[in-house]
Amino acid sequence: METAIKSPVLIYTEQTPNPETLKFVTNRMLYQGTADFRTAEMAEKYSPLAKVLFDREEVNGVYICNNFVTVTKQPDRNWQEIMLELKDFIKNYVESGEDIIIAGFEEVKEELEAAHEAAIDYDEKDAEIVAKIKDLINTYVKPAVEMDGGNIEFNKYVDGNVYVIMQGSCSGCPSSTVTLKSGIEGMLKRMVPEVKEVIAEMG
Repeated sequence: METAIKSPVLIYTEQTPNPETLKFVTNRMLYQGTADFRTAEMAEKYSPLAKVLFDREEVNGVYICNNFVTVTKQPDRNWQEIMLELKDFIKNYVESGEDIIIAGFEEVKEELEAAHEAAIDYDEKDAEIVAKIKDLINTYVKPAVEMDGGNIEFNKYVDGNVYVIMQGSCSGCPSSTVTLKSGIEGMLKRMVPEVKEVIAEMG
């Protein structure tokens, strides 16, 4: 009987617009979806990979999506000092076959998203506008933001203001404000005349 030979794990880094974050891209599907871990406590509950990354003192945030991990470093650390070590660390972890995200996270995430969806704040008369905004964000904005190792979620719509939550490399990124204002806000204003402003909130 022939034993299937697993292809080696390949990993490379990509810069993101946020100087504090770096994208570690692999040739394996790590998690189909988005998993944003901003605290060690959340990582400990739901992601063995994020937990061991948080165990390292230089790590301040972990975002896992499809075939990449976006790591946010502590502001006082330098990528040149820690990048290669982190790259090897993630490569070895993926090669080990250990769990990336625990079973059950999807259900928890769905519950949180359902609660978030139920809490989305908009007037019933704006339902059509909100549907249009969410569709534009999901179709055009999310894929572009994902390329940079981040994510964006619609949060609420009040009096012409669209509130969004930035995740991964977009969270706390100086240039995400520019992206938000010149890119996302510009597009939404063109496509949905009722939109006055797009505002980022902490997730």
